[in-house]
Amino acid sequence: MYRLVRSTRLASTTRYFSHVANTFESKYAHKLNHKARQAGQSLADLKAKAKAEEQTDENANGSHKKQHLLQHRLHPNLLILLLLRILLLLMSVKTAPPVKPLSSLLNIPLILSPQSPTTPAQLSALWTAYHASRSGGTGRGYVCASVPVGLYENMIGTARKYGSFIVPVPRLGGEGGKEEAYEFYFLQWAFHGSPPIPSATPSDPFVASPLPIGVNPNADGTPLPPTSTVLFTPLQEYKLRASFATPFLALTFYPDLARSHGNVLLRGEITASPGGGGAAVEGKGDEGGRFMLTQNDAQLLVMELQKFYLWESGKSTSTAERLLKTFHERPEEFKWEELLEHAKLTA
Repeated sequence: MYRLVRSTRLASTTRYFSHVANTFESKYAHKLNHKARQAGQSLADLKAKAKAEEQTDENANGSHKKQHLLQHRLHPNLLILLLLRILLLLMSVKTAPPVKPLSSLLNIPLILSPQSPTTPAQLSALWTAYHASRSGGTGRGYVCASVPVGLYENMIGTARKYGSFIVPVPRLGGEGGKEEAYEFYFLQWAFHGSPPIPSATPSDPFVASPLPIGVNPNADGTPLPPTSTVLFTPLQEYKLRASFATPFLALTFYPDLARSHGNVLLRGEITASPGGGGAAVEGKGDEGGRFMLTQNDAQLLVMELQKFYLWESGKSTSTAERLLKTFHERPEEFKWEELLEHAKLTA
């Protein structure tokens, strides 16, 4: 029904405009003929010329519209090309390493210089002095140590089997802070491969290494130990946010100079408080509220790490070793009360 009505309307409209055209031509026929005679042409010639000019204008307008549409059709292609260029640019930018390299903290070529070589004792003192100079000379926000390479290798041997654990930190509780209370921290190890071979000569960034990535043998053919990190996060925070939880303390073990000096350098960074200038949370955070942990708490966590991951070989199983194994191998038998009792005895 709709098509029939629409066709009827189109036919009526066509007849109307045809009638108007015929009426216009008959009304002004005398003037049109006079105009044609002046041009030396017949009325039919003028009509043909007018139609030809009209057709030319339509063709020109149509071509312009097609070109305009074509330009708009090219826009998606241009967008794709732009996105590809952005993607290539992002691929060309090297991602930041998960661990700040030791070379960004110490002058490795100078330490290894044959003209004035640094002894292990001097390296340890230099490492301590460097971190003591942080935070305006107060050393706040950092802990550091030099770990003998043998002890470090024993620790990471245990950490590869048992990469996580919980450790207690004493807190003030009850009225007047007289009752004993503890806050549990979840610790988690991560390994980042062996570092590049240190050299007394600064490396040339335009010369490719002759060895594949991850292969870093020493002069005697033994590889360097891997770089590792340990994150300490409040257990309650970790339960709520899991991998998105903010660690309060991040430890990094640098084995770069393990073969040359026999030590692995430990660096601990305490997370800054949001805003940096607010009051410290009661029971944790430094006195000025600038960091999420006090220096004492950070040092205590480092000692807890050593206690549970540095097993003494050749001796009977210690309580710390048994607790760590139970936590992973028989979690249903793990008792946090026993963990607290062990913390009191070894405090």
